[in-house]
Amino acid sequence: SARLGTMAHVCQSLVKHSSGIKGSLPLQKLHLVSRSIYHSHHPTLKLQRPQLRTSFQQFSSLTNLPLRKLKFSPIKYGYQPRRNFWPARLATRLLKLRYLILGSAVGGGYTAKKTFDQWKDMIPDLSEYKWIVPDIVWEIDEYIDFEKIRKALPNSEDLVKLAPDFDKIVESLNLLKDFFTSGSPGETAFRATDHGSESDKHFRKVSDKEKIDQLQEELLHTQLKYQRILERLEKENKELRKLVLQKDDKGIHHRKLKKSLIDMYSEVLDVLSDYDASYNTQDHLPRVVVVGDQSAGKTSVLEMIAQARIFPRGSGEMMTRSPVKVTLSEGPHHVALFKDSSREFDLTKEEDLAALRHEIELRMRKNVKEGCTVSPETISLNVKGPGLQRMVLVDLPGVINTVTSGMAPDTKETIFSISKAYMQNPNAIILCIQDGSVDAERSIVTDLVSQMDPHGRRTIFVLTKVDLAEKNVASPSRIQQIIEGKLFPMKALGYFAVVTGKGNSSESIEAIREYEEEFFQNSKLLKTSMLKAHQVTTRNLSLAVSDCFWKMVRESVEQQADSFKATRFNLETEWKNNYPRLRELDRNELFEKAKNEILDEVISLSQVTPKHWEEILQQSLWERVSTHVIENIYLPAAQTMNSGTFNTTVDIKLKQWTDKQLPNKAVEVAWETLQEEFSRFMTEPKGKEHDDIFDKLKEAVKEESIKRHKWNDFAEDSLRVIQHNALEDRSISDKQQWDAAIYFMEEALQARLKDTENAIENMVGPDWKKRWLYWKNRTQEQCVHNETKNELEKMLKCNEEHPAYLASDEITTVRKNLESRGVEVDPSLIKDTWHQVYRRHFLKTALNHCNLCRRGFYYYQRHFVDSELECNDVVLFWRIQRMLAITANTLRQQLTNTEVRRLEKNVKEVLEDFAEDSEKKIKLLTGKRVQLAEDLSK
Repeated sequence: SARLGTMAHVCQSLVKHSSGIKGSLPLQKLHLVSRSIYHSHHPTLKLQRPQLRTSFQQFSSLTNLPLRKLKFSPIKYGYQPRRNFWPARLATRLLKLRYLILGSAVGGGYTAKKTFDQWKDMIPDLSEYKWIVPDIVWEIDEYIDFEKIRKALPNSEDLVKLAPDFDKIVESLNLLKDFFTSGSPGETAFRATDHGSESDKHFRKVSDKEKIDQLQEELLHTQLKYQRILERLEKENKELRKLVLQKDDKGIHHRKLKKSLIDMYSEVLDVLSDYDASYNTQDHLPRVVVVGDQSAGKTSVLEMIAQARIFPRGSGEMMTRSPVKVTLSEGPHHVALFKDSSREFDLTKEEDLAALRHEIELRMRKNVKEGCTVSPETISLNVKGPGLQRMVLVDLPGVINTVTSGMAPDTKETIFSISKAYMQNPNAIILCIQDGSVDAERSIVTDLVSQMDPHGRRTIFVLTKVDLAEKNVASPSRIQQIIEGKLFPMKALGYFAVVTGKGNSSESIEAIREYEEEFFQNSKLLKTSMLKAHQVTTRNLSLAVSDCFWKMVRESVEQQADSFKATRFNLETEWKNNYPRLRELDRNELFEKAKNEILDEVISLSQVTPKHWEEILQQSLWERVSTHVIENIYLPAAQTMNSGTFNTTVDIKLKQWTDKQLPNKAVEVAWETLQEEFSRFMTEPKGKEHDDIFDKLKEAVKEESIKRHKWNDFAEDSLRVIQHNALEDRSISDKQQWDAAIYFMEEALQARLKDTENAIENMVGPDWKKRWLYWKNRTQEQCVHNETKNELEKMLKCNEEHPAYLASDEITTVRKNLESRGVEVDPSLIKDTWHQVYRRHFLKTALNHCNLCRRGFYYYQRHFVDSELECNDVVLFWRIQRMLAITANTLRQQLTNTEVRRLEKNVKEVLEDFAEDSEKKIKLLTGKRVQLAEDLSK
């Protein structure tokens, strides 16, 4: 009871008089730490410990329950005396700080996660470019056992043992810091023991200088050491990549072969170089343009980058006569090949290198036109090999100052124009080559480069023959000024110094590289820090150029793609407006379409009916031989007095005709008929489907095929026998054949009579009817012919059986009769007029006789016995008609069985030849539509 009273008294005094708490504050309201501190000082409150544990559980940060205050019943134990509890208040503030830190951590973590998600959404989706990475990268775990490699590596404990003791290092650094700090015990001790003379101080300065030189030398050796290590690792990497590429070539990985990025880029440049210059697109993509004075070492630098002696060489002579575009790419074998050739040159074999140099020289001389020294035409060469830096370089002819003997007068201006054409490309990287062994003031190319790139944003300066420069230049600092660009107005991205050999053209690339490394290792320029390690050797140069090239490609290729898209959109819009119903077919596709149409038309020849062939052949053959039959066979035979003489004359003349002329004429007719039918199928319109763009091509194919086609030589011999047998047959079997022969004879005679009347009309002029109706008059010559004709007709009326020729006295009589009427005539005019007058008289008489023979088939069967009617002329025309039918049938068989197939074969050969001739296709397939489709396809 005494203890309880004391406790109540203490509590009352605490509530009333405590300076740290304002107002009444129950014990439960105190902070956890405050109450713990309070209980530690007042052991009399041990009875409240269970409640305090409950309170701890309530306010703990480890529980998931919501924070809420527990309701305690008021304790009436009195008041404690007034005391100052500042440790309790301090602990309270610290505990509040804990919750602030916790809240900040949670909020900061949420904010960081939200920011990360935003950044993640901003990153572009690179899944479309997954094809750029070779498939072997994704499948490398199938070929390399990473678990085995991990087990072979040392564990973390071994690595920790190998690591330096960082605690000791820190302790040593602190001791050094204390030793050199002013006022430190170490400094005092140092000053106490360092009382030397002035000579000692001078000795220390000298030793410091030696230390600096020693450190610089050690630094240089270290750089060279790491350089050799890096080269060894790169060599090993090169061999490994070579093995991987060789396995890939053998098909071990069974993946679809894809072109390398640099090969595709080079093909794009080749296409753009042939593109229409009006679009100005070929000069906007990056290339590495190698320019320099003549004999400055451009070709040697390029060969060091390509790791092969691939270019023709000459002592002081201009060897680079046209631009050479060299595409460097990585491959399993060190080979070179031209764009337009499939031959690969093995660059590890000296004979292939010599053949490659000879081929480049031949191509250069071929590009150079007569009367010129250089040519702007580009030679495209691809070089592949393990470890090559991927890029596209263009070696240009060397800039000259004076035109020497043997050069064209405009050589200097032509070289300048070619160099400017390549360098004015805003995305071209200019590799400016300067000969270090000659005076810098003699350089021409630096002024040209500074004009094209005044700010030096895409220029890399290379100083060659540094070994000769260091040997000949009295002041090495001059080389430093050249490297730093202080002697030229030209600015550049970087400056490099290289050595390209000892001047011996037979040196190998490996020998030159070893000589270059040995020179720079011992060079004063590198030891005295005039040159930095990354500014020397062609290897560092090639790495820098490759990095700059691909940086430029990344920056420009998207822009160029956008410009190409805009150009294509304009072309597509033009196509849709002009040719809305036609597909976009370029020249090659149009040629393939025309080729199929032509072959279909040739096949259509075999579908012509036999009846059509025979009708055309028979009609064409009769038109060709009708004049000979009438004039040379029928008319002379008809002048005979009896049938026996008529038949004898006909047989002799038919035999002579068959042996000499008829088979050849028949073959000519058949060949011409085949040409006509072939031309008809090729040229006749196909309605709405006809495309006139193929007309020139079809005409050229037709002419070339006909020119190449030759008829079978044995056809005439077999045809001669068939025609001779047909003409010897005189037996007409039925009345139908007799009537057909009469009809054939009438048609032939009427056609001749019509021709003869037209000839007479032209000779004598219009008759009285035409003169009155059409107001036409006769000429003086026509009047003479008319008077002569009238006189000769009077003679025929007196003797209708007059022979075909006039006697001399008859000609004299006609001339005298005409002279008596005042008409002067010449005997030759009388003969010409008589020929036409008698011909008309004879044809009319033959037609009358033909009408009489319509009923003569009965007498023919009886061989015209006891009959005055003789129809031997009808038999002659029947023999001719039968020969024509048999000949047409024979020629038709030869056409359909042999000649059409041979013509089809010739057409295919012509089309194949045209397909390989680009110039022929450009000439035959022309027009705005073709050119627009070509631009769209490109």
